[in-house]
This record gives sequence, C-alpha cells and structure tokens, in this order.
Amino acid sequence: MTESAHLTETRAAYDTVAVDYAALVPAKLPELPLDRALLGAFAELARAVDGPVADLGCGPGHVTAHLAALGVDAFGVDLSPRMVALARQAYPELRFEVGSMTALDLPDGRLGAVLSWWSIVHTPRELLPRVFAEFHRVLAPGGHALLGFHGGDDEHVRRDRAYGHPVPLDVHFARPEGIAALLAAAGLPVTATMWQAPGEGQRRPAAYLFARKPFP
Repeated sequence: MTESAHLTETRAAYDTVAVDYAALVPAKLPELPLDRALLGAFAELARAVDGPVADLGCGPGHVTAHLAALGVDAFGVDLSPRMVALARQAYPELRFEVGSMTALDLPDGRLGAVLSWWSIVHTPRELLPRVFAEFHRVLAPGGHALLGFHGGDDEHVRRDRAYGHPVPLDVHFARPEGIAALLAAAGLPVTATMWQAPGEGQRRPAAYLFARKPFP
C-alpha cells in the first residue's frame, strides 16, 4: 500500500528537526502547570484501567517519561525514526517504537489509555476518522483517551519552516466540537473539554479533550 503524502512529509520534517525540537520542547513542560495538571488527571484515570498507556506521537519521549514518573506503564510511538532514536537515548528504561496513528501495530482492546499530545495537528481532517478508529480499536473497554491540539476555525496552514529548519509542514487547527463529534462517531464519547486562551507569545488557543471507550 502506498503511504499517504502527509505521512512521508511529516516524517521527513521531524527527522530533520528532531535534535533542535528535543533541545527546546521538553524544557517547556515544567513551565506549563495546566498541561501537567491535565496529564496528572489522565495518569490517574489510566491507572484505574488494566493495560499499558500509549503516548502516540511521542516525539523525544519527555511526556512518556512524565507519565511513567506518575506511575503509568507508558510507552511511546512516533512516526519519526530520528525522534524515536532520541527518545530511546534519553529514556533507555522505557519502550519507544516507530509507527503511525493511522495503522497502529498494536493488538485490539489491550490498552488502558492513549495520549495524543499535539500529534493530530499534522493529520488532514479527512483522515481523522481512521486515526480515531485506531484509538478505539486498541483501547480496552473503559479505556481513556486524552487529546491536546491547536484550536481554531478548522484552518489549514502550510508552513515552510519549523524549529529553525527549512522544511514544509502542514498544520491543522480545529474546533473542539468538531473533533468531539469525530471521536463520538468512532465510539469514543467525550467526557470533558477544556479550552485554553493563548498564552504569552502564542497566537492560537489550545484545546484538550478527554474521551472514553464505553463498556459493552
């Protein structure tokens, strides 16, 4: 099967920027109390469900490690082999694998939770039902999902630079209610929503959605 162009391009972009991304982004988490609070709540929910937790689009692994420090059996999956190599180097005690959210190499119904922390922002809207169907497939009944993403008016922006490198990258901004509807259609009804106004130096709001796979 031919890989979609957005996957090829996104992988190439993050392989290129991986070192600079890893030097910049993980350092921001200690400065983001709301992010840490949401991840803490997610970890508490995940611990109550039998099964490991997948950090999908884990990048250099800092959020995976944060979840592990909160007592979660967490592992990471990322599209970029270079990001996965950096994550393995930084956190050798944790598991990281190369993979795509559109076709996860994971068994059905085994995960206690999935985290998508800004990892859907490069996915075209028409492919999100496929991604969310994969979330539903791999979650155990009662399993939780947490998504963080850029809020906006269902806009698509084509960028030609990222993290100091001349790489093309598509970014998608979405309304929380639209993403919630797609999750519900995939069998993952949303249980909580948070909308965060742009912080200092930011132009876009942030959206966070908790969802859960119902019991049969």
